[in-house]
Formats: sequence, structure tokens, C-alpha cells
Amino acid sequence: MSATSVNGYSLARRTHTVLNFLHPEHLVVLGLMVAIALTNLVSNRIDTIRTSSSTLPIFLASVKGDLGNQDTDTIAATSLTASTRAALEYVSRRYRVSAAALMPIFEAAEAAGRERNIDPLLLIAVIGIESGFNPYSQSVLGAQGLMQIIPRFYLDKVPKGSGNQPFLDPVTNVRIGAKILQEIIQQHGNLMAGLQHYGGAANDEEQIYANKVMAEKRRLEQISSCGTRVGA
Repeated sequence: MSATSVNGYSLARRTHTVLNFLHPEHLVVLGLMVAIALTNLVSNRIDTIRTSSSTLPIFLASVKGDLGNQDTDTIAATSLTASTRAALEYVSRRYRVSAAALMPIFEAAEAAGRERNIDPLLLIAVIGIESGFNPYSQSVLGAQGLMQIIPRFYLDKVPKGSGNQPFLDPVTNVRIGAKILQEIIQQHGNLMAGLQHYGGAANDEEQIYANKVMAEKRRLEQISSCGTRVGA
């Protein structure tokens, strides 16, 4: 018998077996089996739906709890004024620094601003220009910290109990920097001249440093006033 004949024969045998099974009595049995299977399937689906319905409120409650705990930086930032909080959110995105890590810096800027009668956004602008919010930044001239203060010139301004590295402590650095800036502005009579002296560029007639700081401050003010999340 050829291969074709063998294949044809096998197919015929399988067809015959199936047709032979489909006698009336077999069809009745088959129908009962299908009905039982469908009943079990529907029952299982109903149980699944009931289970899902009962667990859904629990699931939603857990999701709500997770979402409530997810944005702790934003919740913590509510201790700041609206303008400073908006500036914090902007700086956090622009410099890719955690909002939680920035909180003490911005709180210090607000406190020092009130104490020295300086706009906190000006202090924040100076920090952005000087160190890019890196509290451990140090220049080739030895200026340290957020506001790039040269320690040997301002040791007398270090608060008591500030530790061994006060200029690398973010909060202490902001407090000292705000005091220095206030005194320089008062000494030179106006903000622009004070900024130029603070940046070590007193002889620059174009006032490039001061203009950079003021441009950054205006950007922060714009973000704070419109209340939108503007990217860098």
C-alpha cells in the first residue's frame, strides 16, 4: 500500500469512528456532558466575580493608601510659603534633586530672608548660580557650600555650636551667606552692586554676575506667580 493510501485509510478510520460514536444514544450522553461542563464553567465564573467584588473595596483602599503615602515630599513642602514651595518643585526637577533633600535649604532661605529682610527667592537664585544646589561644592579658590563662602574670610560669622565643617552644612551655609549678602548690599548701597561684590566681580561694568542672579530670581518669581510646573 502506498503512503497516500495509508494516509487515506487512516483518515477514513478516524472519520468512521467519530460517525459511529454519534449514534442517538451517544448524542444524548454527549449533550449531558456538554451541559454539565457549561454549568461548571458558569458556576466558576460567578464565584470569580463574587470574589473580585468582595475584594475590590479592599484593593481600592490599599491603592488609595499607597497614593496617600506616595507624595510625601509635596505634603512636607506645605510648611513653606506658596512662592517658595513652587520654587522648590521647580528646582527639584531642574537640578534632579529630591524635594525632601531641598526642604531644609528652602526653609533656611525663608528663615534667613525674614531675619535679614532679603527675598528668599533671591537667596535661592544665588544658590542656583553659585553651586547648583550642591552643598559640598568647592571652588578652586576654596569657596565652599551652597552659597560658595570662603571660610577664612568669614569665620567670625559662624554660629556657635555649628560643628567642624559649618560651611558644608546646608542650613548653616545659607544663614551665613544671607548675612554676608545683607552686609555687602548695605555697604555698597544697592542690590546690583552688592551682588557684584558678592560674586567677586566688582569691576565688571556689565554686571554679568548680578544679571545672572536677577534673571534666575525673575524665573523663580514667574513660576511662583503663575503656579504652574515649568520645566527647565
